[in-house]
Amino acid sequence: MFTQFYNEAIRKLVIGFGSLFNDIRIIRKNPDDTTKETIRVPLSYGPKEKFIRRIAESSSISNTSKVQITLPRIGFDITGYAYDPSRKTNKLRKRKVTSTDGTNYSYSYNEVPYIINFGLYVFTRNQDDNLQIIEQVLPYFTPEFVVSFNMNDVNKKVDVPIVLNSVSTIEEYEGEFDTRRNITSSFEFSAKTYVYGPIKTGKIILTSEIDIFGESDKFNFPVTGAHDLRIGITGGYTGAGYTAGNEIYGEFYYET
Repeated sequence: MFTQFYNEAIRKLVIGFGSLFNDIRIIRKNPDDTTKETIRVPLSYGPKEKFIRRIAESSSISNTSKVQITLPRIGFDITGYAYDPSRKTNKLRKRKVTSTDGTNYSYSYNEVPYIINFGLYVFTRNQDDNLQIIEQVLPYFTPEFVVSFNMNDVNKKVDVPIVLNSVSTIEEYEGEFDTRRNITSSFEFSAKTYVYGPIKTGKIILTSEIDIFGESDKFNFPVTGAHDLRIGITGGYTGAGYTAGNEIYGEFYYET
């Protein structure tokens, strides 16, 4: 039953989801409202707890030098999978793609609908940076944003709605005066995607042969001479007596 195959459908979804947020930038300004610097916010894959721990702890470059993670930063990860029965269709339906030479085709059975949940996490040190990032995300989700994916050779253009479910912000400032301030915003997304079975191949029928033999003497086997078969809309021609013009017919000649 189970054979090895890999369409990379989930991997492509992860890459596509992350690419939506890989060019977010924030602006730092001087007191006179001129631009001081523009920062492109780094993006990486990982659970929320990993980033929080890295923010809280200092990493060691050497025995004497310790640094903390640079903020702002964005992280995301997959938080769950769920089957979506509302988008279920006939599982025996096939999708086919013919080869360029027209001699064979590739096919796969109907896709299986799944909802894949993502978490997006924004970590900043000050409130203005956090609000800039939030405002660059929210306007595009109303509440969904559709992304097209090339899943495999058979399903070359699949539209996947990515829905923004919720947004929350937590500000952590308790502790000693030298404790670093940390503002975390969490976004919850749901991607209405599909997973696909293995792709199979088949040959295209290029020629066919049909032998027709009737019960009248005219079609006794073996056929000798030139004979014709007239097929009407109500049945086959059985001899004289049909009314010309009241049926659609074709002539097929058999030569010995």
